[in-house]
Amino acid sequence: MRARRALLYVPGDDMHKIQKATTLGVDCICLDLEDGVAYNRKAAARTTIAQALGTLDFGPAEKLVRINPVGSGLEVADLKEVLPGRPDGIVIPKVKTADQVHWVGDQLTAFEHQMNWSPGVIGLILLIETALGLLNLTEIAGAESRLHALIFGSEDLAGEIGAQRTPAGWEIFHARSLVLLHAAAREIQAVDMVFIDFHDLDALKAEAVQGAQLGFSGKQIIHPNQVEVVQSAFTPTNEVIEQARQLIAAYEDHQSAGQGAFALDGKMIDAPLIKSARNVLARAQAAGKL
Repeated sequence: MRARRALLYVPGDDMHKIQKATTLGVDCICLDLEDGVAYNRKAAARTTIAQALGTLDFGPAEKLVRINPVGSGLEVADLKEVLPGRPDGIVIPKVKTADQVHWVGDQLTAFEHQMNWSPGVIGLILLIETALGLLNLTEIAGAESRLHALIFGSEDLAGEIGAQRTPAGWEIFHARSLVLLHAAAREIQAVDMVFIDFHDLDALKAEAVQGAQLGFSGKQIIHPNQVEVVQSAFTPTNEVIEQARQLIAAYEDHQSAGQGAFALDGKMIDAPLIKSARNVLARAQAAGKL
């Protein structure tokens, strides 16, 4: 499992911000060609991203590139310019149909073959932020074997359906849950919505903790100030890790004794709780705590 606790968007036409991102210790750096770049700066952003991928040391951070939507007329040039830099993954925004995913997957397969790279070395992450994308999630989530994660885009969706965003977020909660459930069904990660007020770190923490409790692997972020808060929220605490270890150890002892479900600290323990404990340890290991 790769840690994707925080996915930081960086404007693709700003080399200074890209360089700074590599020093933040953030899990994922997403070099943006879409919303973070003005239309008349798209070409410059492609060149800057290609240069960054070829010259900067990203360390352990996942190197992602968010291209423009399939069908925008910009996506072909985006891929042509950035793929030679061998990003770890391509983020496709505003995914509406499985055919859009297939098209990008085919481009990646052809380029990997051309470069004699291992098949599937470049992953895919999909932004689900349209009503049609939500309705087509079953097909979209199963469209590509190289798919690593689904991202929930709350702001674009709210704008499309005419919802008024509120701090509680009930207007987008159903859609948020659908993305999470489809990711879980495909055994891939789910990355939660962005929090746009990068000055309000208390509210950010509350929303990030809620996302982690729901089952998301991480959260999109837009500012360096958000890195530590979000990554901490999606990292199991030492106490939770120790509880998971004790639970698994007790389970293994009871299994060896021929016992299935058992009581521990006044609670009935069975397979679902053990699976949850193993997930805790997997997340802790991905975060470098084990």
